[in-house]
Formats: sequence, structure tokens, C-alpha cells
Amino acid sequence: MEWCSVDVDDDARTIGARLRRIRNSRGKSLEVIAGLAGISRASLSRIERGERALDSRSETVALANALQISPTDLTRLPVPAPGNGDTDAAVGAVRQALSAVSRNRSGGQVLPIDALRIRVRDLLDALRQCRLAEVGAQLPALTRDLHASIAAGRDVAQLLDLAVVLHTQGSHSWLRVMGAGVDLRSLAVLMARQAAENRDEPTMRGLAVFGDGLVMLAAGDFELARDELDSVTVPTNTSESMQLAGMLALCRSLVASVDKRPADVDAALDYASELAQRTGEGNAYWLGFGPTNVALWRMTDVLEGGDHERVVTIAERLNPRVHPNRSRQAAYWIDYGRALARLRGRQDDAVMALRRGETLSPLHTQRNPFVREVLAELLVRARRDAAGRELRGMAYRAGLPV
Repeated sequence: MEWCSVDVDDDARTIGARLRRIRNSRGKSLEVIAGLAGISRASLSRIERGERALDSRSETVALANALQISPTDLTRLPVPAPGNGDTDAAVGAVRQALSAVSRNRSGGQVLPIDALRIRVRDLLDALRQCRLAEVGAQLPALTRDLHASIAAGRDVAQLLDLAVVLHTQGSHSWLRVMGAGVDLRSLAVLMARQAAENRDEPTMRGLAVFGDGLVMLAAGDFELARDELDSVTVPTNTSESMQLAGMLALCRSLVASVDKRPADVDAALDYASELAQRTGEGNAYWLGFGPTNVALWRMTDVLEGGDHERVVTIAERLNPRVHPNRSRQAAYWIDYGRALARLRGRQDDAVMALRRGETLSPLHTQRNPFVREVLAELLVRARRDAAGRELRGMAYRAGLPV
């Protein structure tokens, strides 16, 4: 499928509203686009009116394909929202730093490896604890300094390892949470892939491919994501490498879920579960792999498959606080809330779950396109009654009309 980018009025603050405007600008009927996407006309009409959240990766990609646009044309953030703060400026600074280092013009300082290692560690710790403004402030200079130090030719192998970890677990992860476009996330992952290729070591290649798989998933390139993930083999002779192999399996499971391959979902989750029983709860490469994380990814896989009752069942057996990373705890509440929103009589519970996610990581919640869709749907449902203060507050901070 060849996509073309489109400009859409920023007043289209939900995926459904944006979809309707693009469809109308193309002169396509509901019947035609629904048929091409493999959904009913009634479902598409409800999505466009905001009565049903478009919070499935596979449906988003199917509708983008039907309109011959990129999925990010549907999911990109609208005009700055009240909760954004200085985030958009920080994303711009990271873009400039990545663009500069990709052209071998880092403009950074050459520093000792120990100093850079400490800065990378502190940044990744801040990211996992959801201190996102701190990460955005530090990431541009760290990117420039690290690549200037690599170019200086000292401690190159260790610096390349740092670059893989920084760009996969730092740059890409932060940009993903911030809702940055796939083009910018791809640039971060490209930096990691290049460092891994120069390093020529299987663990670093595996870590870089993990980030690349997530980017290709966001872009709707499911087949390419599967092939890339299947192309790498990580040794499992240490606890750290087993944790990375487990995360690669979890990434495979999500790609298979979005691509409607249930047998492959189960196989990947079973393998990850086996490894998690051997490693216990860990945090190698700041991945947070272990039995709890396998259950969290299982929730995401099942949510993508549309079995909302099962997601709630899994969620209510979990204690997310076991996970070492606050960011994954926030993701638990986000997925739990999204599932609850689809169950009759659980709207208030859904709002409170999403509010818990927002409390743990405000920007993670406010800038998540699928959370925004669910909030918009809940608002539409609540208009026959008085929408609760928590719901209206979250919607306002996310930039939705209330």
C-alpha cells in the first residue's frame, strides 16, 4: 500500500473526527471505506460520530489503508492541549539533535565514558519513573555528547552499547509516550540500529530490533515487523539476555495479535512465560521483564483482540506495583480502563482506572491516542447525564472539547 500524507484541520481532535474529514475530502462514502476496511457501515458511522472509540491498532491501520493514508495521519496529536506543558518544544529539540547526529554533526562535547554512562542511567531511570519533562530536557544534549564521544574514537565498543540502549530505551521510548510521529521515532531507532551494526554483537542487535519492531507496528508494517523480529536470535545464557529474548517474544506476540494470528500470539506468550519463570522479576536494559510484564503484555494482546471481559479478568488478578517501572504501572491502568469502558455498567470504574494512569504518568495518558478516543466516547455517552468531574478534567487536559 502506498500512503500519502494529508493535512487535516487541527479542530479534528479525535481519530473519528479526523477520519470523517479525510473521507469527505476524498469524496468516499461510508459504505466504500467500511467495505475496504472490513467493518460495518454502522460501526464506521459510530466511530466518526464519537460514539465508539477507534482504539484498535488493526482497525486503525485497516481504515488508513482504505483511505490510502498513513496510520499516523489518523492518530497524530491535534493542537497543543492544556496538559502538554513544554512537551512539544522538547520533542522539537530531540528532533534537531537526532537529525544532527544522523549527519555526523553532533555539535556535542567529548566526555569520559563513565560520565556518559551515569547520564544514560539517570535518564533511563527518570523515564521509567515517569519524570518525562526531566527526560525531555536532558535528552538532546546527551544525544549530542554521546555521538561526539563516539566520533572521537575512544572506548568505542562501550559507547556504541550506550547508544543502542539510549536510543531504543530512551529516545524511542520517550518519543512514543509523547505521541511523536513515526518518522521521528524511526530516526531514533535508526541510530540504535546503526550503533548495533557497528558493534556487531547479538544482544545489542536484539535490543535495536526490539525498538524497530515497535516502530514498524505503529506504522502498520506488520509483515516487515514480523520478519525483522524473526531475523534476530538472542542467546539465553545469562539472565540479562533471557530477559531481552523474552521482550522480543512479547513484541512478536503483539505484532501477531494486531495481524490476527492467534496461534502465533499464544506461542510467543508461552515462550515469554517460560523465560519469565526462569528469570523472575528483572529490569535488564530497563525492560522490566518478568512474570508481571508478561501478564501486562497479555492484557495488551487480548485488548487488541477485542475480548474486553478477559482483559478485566487478567487485570483484576494482577498487582501492577510489583513491576519495577512506574511507566508500566501506568500502562496497566490505561489498558484496564480502556477495557472497562467497553463493559456495560463499568463507565465509572473506567474513568477511575484511567485517572490512576494519569496520576502515575500524566503525559503518557493524555497524549495516548487510544485513551483520547475512549475519553471522547465516554463523554458522548455521558452527555445524556452530567459527565463526572474526573472525566471532564481528563478530557480537558487531553485537549478534547468538553
